[in-house]
Amino acid sequence: MTATDATIRIAIVGVGKIARDQHLPSIAGNPDFELSATVSRSGGVEGVDNYGSIDALLTARPDVTAIALCQPPQFRFEAAANAIRAGRHVLLEKPPGATVAEVETLVRVAKAHDVTLFATWHSRFAAGVEPARAWLRDRSIRRVKVTWKEDVRRWHPGQDWIWQPGGLGVFDPGINALSIVTAILPNDVHLVESVLEFPRGRDAPIAAQLSFEGEGGVSVTAEFDWRQAGPQTWDIEVQTDAGRLVLSKGGAEMSIDGRASVVDQDREYAGIYRRFADLVRQRAIDVDLAPLVHVADAFMLGRRKTVEPFED
Repeated sequence: MTATDATIRIAIVGVGKIARDQHLPSIAGNPDFELSATVSRSGGVEGVDNYGSIDALLTARPDVTAIALCQPPQFRFEAAANAIRAGRHVLLEKPPGATVAEVETLVRVAKAHDVTLFATWHSRFAAGVEPARAWLRDRSIRRVKVTWKEDVRRWHPGQDWIWQPGGLGVFDPGINALSIVTAILPNDVHLVESVLEFPRGRDAPIAAQLSFEGEGGVSVTAEFDWRQAGPQTWDIEVQTDAGRLVLSKGGAEMSIDGRASVVDQDREYAGIYRRFADLVRQRAIDVDLAPLVHVADAFMLGRRKTVEPFED
């Protein structure tokens, strides 16, 4: 693609699995962006300048106006703050940070420097999420059941950072479910109980059971598990006064009382980059901390159970 004055020159920091699987093809498919640089110690992208640190990139490439931060959340705050202070627009992979406070700080810094900060929740861009939100808007919600079970070895092979403090463990996928729940429910819910299962010798949970309550007696239960073998399960069931809505396959499919109304397998990251382009043009900030707050509350209220060791 030939760059124009309107093209957003973007760099990816952290060229790992999620960057290669999702960010690179989404950038390539969006005419608003040009991948102009990467920051990676383990190899960048062929034909694109790679730098050993974000500070080196910021110094060498004033033409790169946007940064997508895809490294583990424990190492994201300083990189994001430096990029913002250098006047660059910043996209944060989920979760947006290792703590709520550091993301709140990034929002203040972005406002002070008049740049875009976008905390992405890719599951909110799944095809069924917006139709589900619209359908639920005027319904009386009784119960919500979230079942989010997958195989960590399949999705995060050899990634030790997820088991370290700040890596979130099973909440790395579980926060995707929470991002959908907080998007589709018309009223807020709050956590009332949390049970976290930690493998012996690990600092992050491999499974979690959560209970929430909300206005009008709404109850939400969530079960997250990283030990799922075979088919993966990413389902949200909402029982209402007007029927039962189900989001399945991570929000890609929606049905009401068993009748499918939305089916679309993969549009999430394309939606993220369309949204980021709009935000950059407006120099706007889009940071919703609700999913991360629920995770923080789960750790605060969590009753810890030690389970058998996990080895990748």
